[in-house]
Amino acid sequence: MKIHTFDTTLRDGTQGESISFSVDDKLIITQKLDELGIDYIEGGWPGSNPKDQEFFKRAAELTLHHSRLTAFGSTRFAKNPVHEDRNVRALVEAGTPVVSIFGKTWDLHVKRALGISNDENLVLISETVRYIKDHGKEVVYDAEHFFDGYIANPDYALRTLEAAHQAGADVLCLCDTNGGTVTPRLVEMLAEVRRRLHAGEHRPNAAPVAVPSPRP
Repeated sequence: MKIHTFDTTLRDGTQGESISFSVDDKLIITQKLDELGIDYIEGGWPGSNPKDQEFFKRAAELTLHHSRLTAFGSTRFAKNPVHEDRNVRALVEAGTPVVSIFGKTWDLHVKRALGISNDENLVLISETVRYIKDHGKEVVYDAEHFFDGYIANPDYALRTLEAAHQAGADVLCLCDTNGGTVTPRLVEMLAEVRRRLHAGEHRPNAAPVAVPSPRP
């Protein structure tokens, strides 16, 4: 089994107090992370600010010997067709080989944050993953607040993973966004995820499941 490293310094790491990287800073850090042998470098959210857009534009000129640069974003907005969604198009146009997108797992957030039905959220996930895959990208799907969502509504949390998986996501990332999920319960949840997703699954490249530190 190979363990892949996925570094979020240039995206999640910029959200700390008194942290502000220039584009030049981010380019230098990218090169250093590549020298360290990091497998994936999440460079930022190109649809959210001009600095990250400029970073991805200039990062195309870097020669990375090991790392795969990754653009970060979210599923499409409910009101937008996926091919017209500005944020989704920015992910494709970032020019990275990998795209990491997050979607809602907790039905509470689907209702209160997105204001849509559970089934509509599944469509957002599926259409966004499929659109990015159709553009030749490796897709890491971040299941935001997965463990909180699983505790509240396990069947729905698993359905969100199935939507991403069936649309072609290469990696399913179970985000412990709040942190603190107790280990015995964590093992139980992971076992159920694998059972649900891989029941009858015979593909050699079935999406692996990753459990990171709290994110996004």
